[in-house]
Amino acid sequence: MIEMSAPGPLLVDIEGTELTAADRQLLGDPAVGGVILFTRNYRNPQQLFALTEAMRAARPNLLIVADYEGGRVQRFRDGFTPIPPMQSLGRVWLEDPAAARSAAAELAWLVAMELADVGIDMPLAPVADLDYGNSEVIGSRAFGEAPAAVAELAIVFARALAEAGSPATAKHFPGHGYVVADSHAELPVDERPIEALAEDWAPFADLIDQGVASVMMAHVRYPAVDDRPASLSKLWIEDILRAQLGFAGCVFCDDLSMGAAASLGDYAERVRAALDAGCDYLPVCNDREAALAACATVAGCDADRGTSRRQALQARVAPRPRVADDERRRQAARETAAQLMGAA
Repeated sequence: MIEMSAPGPLLVDIEGTELTAADRQLLGDPAVGGVILFTRNYRNPQQLFALTEAMRAARPNLLIVADYEGGRVQRFRDGFTPIPPMQSLGRVWLEDPAAARSAAAELAWLVAMELADVGIDMPLAPVADLDYGNSEVIGSRAFGEAPAAVAELAIVFARALAEAGSPATAKHFPGHGYVVADSHAELPVDERPIEALAEDWAPFADLIDQGVASVMMAHVRYPAVDDRPASLSKLWIEDILRAQLGFAGCVFCDDLSMGAAASLGDYAERVRAALDAGCDYLPVCNDREAALAACATVAGCDADRGTSRRQALQARVAPRPRVADDERRRQAARETAAQLMGAA
């Protein structure tokens, strides 16, 4: 059983732009450790800041996150800088790696600062998948196809997030870019041998060597390693990610409400499978009944083994103190973003 004071493993969502009584009750459940925010939760920066303040008043130790990568995955638009897709940085890298690294650092720093302004702890970024041109769900979210370029830009991005006080989450381990199927709708299967898969996880290995704070697993099945999807596989999480690659940080499962997870059974079965595999955070989004079922399941499981890793991740959230040069730096980063958006 987890204590009320400790962050639980569930990452849940809320209904709208203000907390309802049902939201407060859910956030107070000891199985919950974090909240993920969506576009429906946003009207303007002032409202969003008030919302995150209300969340922390209801549950002080919540981790508050958002899918916020740039391009088509940017949950908040009006009042925020439009961030280009990461593919645009990969294209710059082909011509001028130094310019691409500089732009990646500027954009990541700006993302972290703008999210911190409204009380959000971290974006679930960067994407470290390789883009083979097969996957529409990854596509322009990836920096590119070359493992060296992806690793280099993802490392710079993660470092700049950390500089601004935001931990990074590399996703989707061991690599989602090769498969065609969309894991939001079905379970993709990557039939390649493990030698080919190792090329996909090379950027993740480099990020781990550089101390990346967290990794999100792929809802993809790789039969060469395990019949279970990587997100629910002890072989992938404990044997390869932790033992072989030396990762000691937080492991996020991908959303257990996605179609790829449905083949594993009902929500109770999915939650137990994710915990048994070694996941530390379990997103259950866009289905309140599913979130409540997940809370009940966690209450009957040994879910506290990931508590120290969740606490360690939260300890890495340390918004950078504002300094006199910040506004100039923000403006320069906005100009870089606008130039890349124009070229995207």
